[in-house]
Amino acid sequence: MEIKFAFAVNSDNEFKKNHFGDTEKFLIYEVESGRLKLLSEDINIFRNMDETKEHGSKKKGIAIIDSLKKKGVNVLVSIQFGRNIKMINEHFIPVIIYSEQIKEVVDTLNHQLHWIVDELESNPDNYKLFTIKSGVLKTVVKK
Repeated sequence: MEIKFAFAVNSDNEFKKNHFGDTEKFLIYEVESGRLKLLSEDINIFRNMDETKEHGSKKKGIAIIDSLKKKGVNVLVSIQFGRNIKMINEHFIPVIIYSEQIKEVVDTLNHQLHWIVDELESNPDNYKLFTIKSGVLKTVVKK
């Protein structure tokens, strides 16, 4: 099973307290030989899309979902998600992390990959929200 992650980071490659879709860029990682490996850095061209009408617009959410699905991404990693998480979890495993440092998040995810694999195999059309701090907490996304 191919597993790809999209990390929502700023221009300095750090996680900041922004909603996933409001980030400056996405770091795309792929699991290779049981470890995360950086594939690309993609500018978030949808960052300001439709934001003058409403924050967290559905149109913007759909555009980001479509773009990341075309890249084969199936896990999204951010410090926080907005209301579009109700759409996100139908396509991706959303993961909330508490560190701003990429290396720390990659190390943590490498140790917790078995949880991600299990979720991808068990709930293919309505993923749970993962919160990773000192352990892993899986919760249902309320519609």
